[in-house]
Amino acid sequence: MLIVEFKPIKAKKIYEEIVEQIKDMIAGGELNPGDKLIPERELAERLQVGRSAVREAYRSLEAIGIIEIKPGEGTFVREMGTKSMADIMSMAILTGKDTLFELLELRKILETEAASLAASRRTENNLKNIKMWLDQMKKDLDSGNLGDVSDMKFHYALADAAHNSLLMRLMNSISETMKKEMINVRRKLYITKGTPQRLYEQHQIIYEAILKGSVYEARNAMFTHLDFTEKELIQNLKAEGISIEEVKLSTAKI
Repeated sequence: MLIVEFKPIKAKKIYEEIVEQIKDMIAGGELNPGDKLIPERELAERLQVGRSAVREAYRSLEAIGIIEIKPGEGTFVREMGTKSMADIMSMAILTGKDTLFELLELRKILETEAASLAASRRTENNLKNIKMWLDQMKKDLDSGNLGDVSDMKFHYALADAAHNSLLMRLMNSISETMKKEMINVRRKLYITKGTPQRLYEQHQIIYEAILKGSVYEARNAMFTHLDFTEKELIQNLKAEGISIEEVKLSTAKI
């Protein structure tokens, strides 16, 4: 008899299925910002589920900023500011569909060049600021903290050292999206033994390259770090039973 190993099936709660359906409808353009959703009772009847499940789904979607519940008026897909890149990217992240890895790709484009510029333009004050957050990352590592804040501050201190105002504006415009990404990615990566130490060491190498003023080494160190993050994340998602095709082409989420 052939013995194969089956992975346990994780049952989704009903409200989670409703949340996914609404997210998919927004991502697919069936629902647009400003559209009014049907009332809880009517949706419950259509889906043949309890009204409490619909209520919980709506509350979950409101909590993450996808919909807005207006007392006396109804429930609406949240409007996004037309001039805000942060709003556009936040909605993309919240609705899933490839955006996690697209954000990692964007970070590679922005931050590898930022690192090279920082290596050639950094001031003593810039170096002190980057080192301060690197030291905080070490403290977080030693105490077992997630270290997402010090991680993000390190990257922003590095971008500041590039002395390019447009780059900083772009980084600031996606700061909230990056914050969510770093928290969730670190939670995934910290499952693997030794990964927190490796992440810290990668940041240390980036700092040392900038300290030396080596444009090539700084760019390469940043790319290596972000590429490692992407590959480790894919491995962790695969371990959860999600294929690379699913991760990159359909419902990759953090």
